[in-house]
Amino acid sequence: MRRILTSLLVIVIVLSLNFFLFRLMPGDPTSTLLDPRFSPEAKEELLKAYGLDKPLFQQFLLYVKQMLSFRFGLSFLSQKPVWQELAERLPNTLALLLPSLFLSAALGTFLGVMAAKGRGKFSEKIVLMSGAVSFSFPSFFVQLVLLLLFAHVLPLFPLRGSASIPPPVGFWNLLGDKVWHMALPVLSLVLIGFGSWALYVRNLMVKTLGEDFVLLARAKGLREGQILWGHAFRTALPPIITIFFLSLPGVISGAVITETVFSLHGVGKFLLEAVSGHDYPAAGAAFYLLSLITVICNLLADVAYALVDPRISFRKVRR
Repeated sequence: MRRILTSLLVIVIVLSLNFFLFRLMPGDPTSTLLDPRFSPEAKEELLKAYGLDKPLFQQFLLYVKQMLSFRFGLSFLSQKPVWQELAERLPNTLALLLPSLFLSAALGTFLGVMAAKGRGKFSEKIVLMSGAVSFSFPSFFVQLVLLLLFAHVLPLFPLRGSASIPPPVGFWNLLGDKVWHMALPVLSLVLIGFGSWALYVRNLMVKTLGEDFVLLARAKGLREGQILWGHAFRTALPPIITIFFLSLPGVISGAVITETVFSLHGVGKFLLEAVSGHDYPAAGAAFYLLSLITVICNLLADVAYALVDPRISFRKVRR
């Protein structure tokens, strides 16, 4: 309950910051809405439709009501409901981020465990070197190089877009076209993300394999694979799961760069367009959803701890 109350407090702070920070940014949102050729009556009606004619405190109350009810109002730029815009773009963002997150986490975790198992061997040096290189390069550089090599020099993948225009006919053709367009962006995120996972898991497993319970398991004659995965990896699993849940918001916010480089019709590009265009409803909704995902992931990490670590329980101990 304390964690839930703290999370609610964080959401209240985020709502307040979202509202006031966007209005302190340089630029006038009415320039996006109002055409100089509009009559004064038309300008007044348009400002009234968006609630910009009301005092700041009333605008804040309207904004909080919209955020909590997930009715985010109309976008300044597209004149469409913000939720409709997000719903159209969300499938592309999920198709980009979920496979890349799971693949990079699985690949990095496996390589980290193997590197810890073969400590001091050539395989560990390869994992450490590849992980450091993967972790060091900025994402946009790797993505631009992949576009140059595999979309321009070797035209194996499309240069831009989330789907072909016009789209192919048939479900399987549509699915194959989507996979073809998402393959290179997902590959770029896996190449960028697996290195940090490999280095973190390797260091964690090296420490775990040096514990006394591992020495005791070897003294009992248990198989090396059983010791590695059934004892050492299970002990190291809670912090790995925590990092996995806490990395979700970072991956989503990183979609801004990826979707911009590959010209994907997703939430990240929508957020960038909203901020640069002073689109208060769209930008506020995007940041609110991102903060909500962050809070939920923190709570899920706490719950997951109790599921994988028998030393932790939510039940109150009676004395």
